[in-house]
Amino acid sequence: MITASAAGTWKLGDQTVNRMGFGSMRLTANPDRGTALRVLRKAVELGVNHIDTAAFYVTPGGIIDSGTGPRRYATDLIREALFPYGKDLLIATKVGPGLLPSGEWETAATPARLRAQVEENLSRLGVDRLDLVNLRLTSRTAPVAARFEALAALRDEGLIRHLGISNATLAQVDEAAAVAPVACVQNSFAVDLRRDTDLVRTLTGRGIAFVPFFAIAGPGREDGAPAAAGHAVREIAAAHGVTGHQVRLAWTLHQGENVLAIPGTGDEQHLLDNIAAGALRLTDEDLALLI
Repeated sequence: MITASAAGTWKLGDQTVNRMGFGSMRLTANPDRGTALRVLRKAVELGVNHIDTAAFYVTPGGIIDSGTGPRRYATDLIREALFPYGKDLLIATKVGPGLLPSGEWETAATPARLRAQVEENLSRLGVDRLDLVNLRLTSRTAPVAARFEALAALRDEGLIRHLGISNATLAQVDEAAAVAPVACVQNSFAVDLRRDTDLVRTLTGRGIAFVPFFAIAGPGREDGAPAAAGHAVREIAAAHGVTGHQVRLAWTLHQGENVLAIPGTGDEQHLLDNIAAGALRLTDEDLALLI
């Protein structure tokens, strides 16, 4: 069986991880908690040692507002499935957007609110220190230094190990890096969602991890993967005997040795397919078709 190691490795902060990771956003969509727990445990069994999450990944009422019943938090599911965590498992989370007790959304902009969000993640994951916290931006033009300084202070307290930034431009990355080391940049990026192509190349040269989200969904974003892939993706998939989703993931990994994939799913078969995509090697001709 193909494992996550087929995609190769990269150093995220000071920890080496397999380049095929797992995104937890879609775990909460299924009201059957048992399915989510099985998917998480299977992912780790297959070598996934980089899991992406956020305290605002919750259903109903969260980023994927579907289903009914009690709220299901991805962070809680991760803790239930995997705690105590293995030493080689890196769990990355995000702060910035958040859900207040009232159910209203907030964008944390003060040290107090950022601390509150960090403490929520600590509590839900059941840890004393978060491996990696990404500052999730809601504006690609707003200044970031003050918020990154607040997170750097929490890192200095020992509550955070590494810092990253999400939905950022190169200017914002540089602004954050002037405050504290940036372990990764996490932006939307896919074969049909390429606004950050130049940024990916710059980060490759700097040795900073780039962690694309929506690599499968593309412009579909939270709505999920497109029903039909583009002609080139279908042609390449047929030639290799794989799915279009696997071609999209393989293309993502081909964008640089520092690119880490975090495809998300709440389905065990989709998990197996995603991990298997790490072994798919596209030819130069394939890549030319996808330009």
